[in-house]
Amino acid sequence: MRNPNSLLKEYFGYNEFRPNQLEVIEHTLSGQDSVVVMPTGGGKSICFQIAALMLEDLTLVISPLISLMKDQVDSLTTNGINAAFFNSSQSDFEKREILNACMAGEIKLLYISPESLVMAFDNWLKSLKISLIAIDEAHCVSMWGHDFRPEYGQIKNLRAFLGKTPFMALTATADKITRRDITKQLGLNEPEIFLSSFNRPNLSLAVKGHVPKKNKVTEIINFIKNRSDEAGIIYSLSRKETEQWSETFNNAGISSRFYHAGLNPETRAQVQDGFINDNYQIICATVAFGMGIDKSNVRWIIHTNLPKNIEGYYQEIGRAGRDGMPADTLLFYNFRDIILLNDFIKDSPFKDTYVEKINRMVNYAEATSCRRNILLSYFGEFNDTKCNNCDICENPPEIIDGLTQAQMALSGILRTNQQVGVNMLINLLRGAKTMDIFEKKYNEIKTYGVGSNYSFYDWQHYINQMINYGYLEIAYDDHLKLVVTDAGRNLLKPDAEISLSRPPEKKSKAVKQTAKKQKAVAPKNDLTQALKKYRKEIAQKNSVPAYVIFNDSTLNEIVTQKPNNHKLLLDIPGMGKVKVERFGDDILKIVNDLNSIVDLDKLPSHIQTFKLYEKKLDIQEISQKRDLSENTIYGHLSKLYEEGYDVNLHKFVSEYEVNQVKEVRRKLKSKHQLKPVHDALEGQLNYIQIGLALTIISKIEQDN
Repeated sequence: MRNPNSLLKEYFGYNEFRPNQLEVIEHTLSGQDSVVVMPTGGGKSICFQIAALMLEDLTLVISPLISLMKDQVDSLTTNGINAAFFNSSQSDFEKREILNACMAGEIKLLYISPESLVMAFDNWLKSLKISLIAIDEAHCVSMWGHDFRPEYGQIKNLRAFLGKTPFMALTATADKITRRDITKQLGLNEPEIFLSSFNRPNLSLAVKGHVPKKNKVTEIINFIKNRSDEAGIIYSLSRKETEQWSETFNNAGISSRFYHAGLNPETRAQVQDGFINDNYQIICATVAFGMGIDKSNVRWIIHTNLPKNIEGYYQEIGRAGRDGMPADTLLFYNFRDIILLNDFIKDSPFKDTYVEKINRMVNYAEATSCRRNILLSYFGEFNDTKCNNCDICENPPEIIDGLTQAQMALSGILRTNQQVGVNMLINLLRGAKTMDIFEKKYNEIKTYGVGSNYSFYDWQHYINQMINYGYLEIAYDDHLKLVVTDAGRNLLKPDAEISLSRPPEKKSKAVKQTAKKQKAVAPKNDLTQALKKYRKEIAQKNSVPAYVIFNDSTLNEIVTQKPNNHKLLLDIPGMGKVKVERFGDDILKIVNDLNSIVDLDKLPSHIQTFKLYEKKLDIQEISQKRDLSENTIYGHLSKLYEEGYDVNLHKFVSEYEVNQVKEVRRKLKSKHQLKPVHDALEGQLNYIQIGLALTIISKIEQDN
């Protein structure tokens, strides 16, 4: 059986597994069931793909979306792995061809939708030899999951004729109740739960509350323009909003499309494919978009409304930065979002649970401590270290005695008989001279104008905290009026205390985030642009997305490392054996052509020597041009040879002479000193020849 590490390197171009991947593979190979919870971009697919390569027969991958199947099959075949998908998009002839290939043992992984699977139960499925069942997006089987799909419930019927074949259920987001339900609904046999860290440190987290619509549009447009040519997704709660946002962006000269479940399947597929293939920058979508999207170079996610639960929110922001490079996430919300979300669930038999999930989402949005740690704790992962990549950590709040502000707000609410919402209360406290204030005669009450020294923004910040801490409630069923709780009334007592955070200074993060990102992405130089152009041309020829050829992280490494031979190119993460065989010569030519114009003085000394060696200069000529001794030049060539550069040391020492040194060295106690070898050979070879021979011998031993 092949070693999983060697398969990882050969087919995927990576030297080591991420946490839990190898353990999942080994557990599966022992024939046992598993539930694998890894964050989006955490490498779930590698678990069953490597296992499939090590198992004798077919691996059946149950996947909910045709686009997901196509993406993964494109990636696998590009990496040299025989894979196919079977779904309603294919003709009967294509389906027969695929099944024949599976029965002949020519396919290692077959992707299939749960609907097609159910139809195959009493048909062709029993004629296949199956070694593993992998259920991707397994949260779809659970009523508690955020993308419930009833067809998933019939997957457990596979047990009837597959016996002890291991099942691997995979999902990016599942809390404890969902994990238990996955196990029950799929009929898993005492599965091992593999729970990876949910920490995605490359994602910046920011939240903005109660921003007026006009300001929100301006802020989002500025956000996007600071990230020109970077792909992103805008999530909104309603279909109408997605269309409005798309129109707004297109009018502002920003290429976008909208996506929601109300579009016909052909249009949805066209929009999705266009985004995956970089035909336009932005998708404005409802949560109907994104599950299983493998696009690795999404650089930002914006939510224009509060999501309905943390599981969905976490999976949606996880679609950014799948290549491990920095990506930004930004959430806008207001209290009307909460009304809309509660309206969605008012008739649900699980209303109480859904309300609690909405409340947890509100708590996240209103947080005054590290946002990343709040997300991690939701999924059962404790961390008390600041992430330094969320808006709270970057601008930590100052804690103050907030009793005066709290009592002003409580007095204003009670003196109006709890008939005001947040905006009206703030206008009252600030002494605003608006028509509705005078109509209701709020200008005549004692609290009018007592808080005029605080800005509207300041009061919004203080009141939101009081709501979040439980001193106030919002009557969502009565025009968003503020209600004072028992805890709030206790704050009116003489000995009461309350700590609030001071409102942070209003300043844009755009400049800071943009600067941070410029350090992380591939520099905008000629080599970057040339590689991107080549990648796009090859992708179009092969009818696959550009990131399938190699992603931005791999491109960045090529630009940074500037490999000049196949061995060094193989050392680039993401460049497996098949990709190097298919694209290596082209990539190396691009790198070498553009690298030739680099100022030699800025390169390491031995690399400067290599540049002259590449031009076919002999040792004496290189020595003269570099003003270095010939011995030093030979030393450079030895180092270059050790590092894998294309240097032919046999020009200076023959294979026969290398074998002479090898034989003498075998008999000597000292393996690396030159003098004993020189003496044993009675001066037949000089010290330079012996040194070069030892370099060749050492390299052979190392490679073996």
